[in-house]
Amino acid sequence: MTRLLIIGPPGSGKGTQAEHLARHFGVPAVSTGDIFRSNVSRQTELGNQAADYLDGGHFVPDHLTNALVQDRLLEHDVRHGFLLDGYPRTAPQATELDNMLAAQGHALDAVIELQAPDAELEERMRRRALEQGRTDDTIDVFRRRLDLYRRETHEVVSVYAGRGILVSVNGSGDPGAITGLAIAAVEQFLAAPRPPS
Repeated sequence: MTRLLIIGPPGSGKGTQAEHLARHFGVPAVSTGDIFRSNVSRQTELGNQAADYLDGGHFVPDHLTNALVQDRLLEHDVRHGFLLDGYPRTAPQATELDNMLAAQGHALDAVIELQAPDAELEERMRRRALEQGRTDDTIDVFRRRLDLYRRETHEVVSVYAGRGILVSVNGSGDPGAITGLAIAAVEQFLAAPRPPS
């Protein structure tokens, strides 16, 4: 019954770490990218609406993203927990997630924040662009995404820090070592006595 969220700047290795952590804690990794792709490929009503934005290179608006995530969190495989990756990105989305979970009598157990210096994040992006031939990983695009993260998503980090459920992890260095650090930090946090809410 573990409900986790992973958050971090672009290039922090969030997707990779989400897979490893989800496997360790025995819960499905739920990424908004996967939710979008699944709904678009199945041509659901919400997926068709999302495709209009995605095809134009735009962000899927909050109301639509919220609806897609809510549908996903009602599915059977996440009944006993999940690890969310890529949502919420904004403070209003964080409020909406609270409402979704509260309606099922649940709440997040912990939020994992991956931290790494900008220079390292930028270097990872350069490397990924070379290795994968990704044209969207230019330095200008990366810096815009990082700025967007600082302006919007960092507010989400502050919300969870204020609630006392934020677990910050050093995301620098070897991915395997980072996974070990993250698992240890989350396990220690979940095992600690919690004040009554």
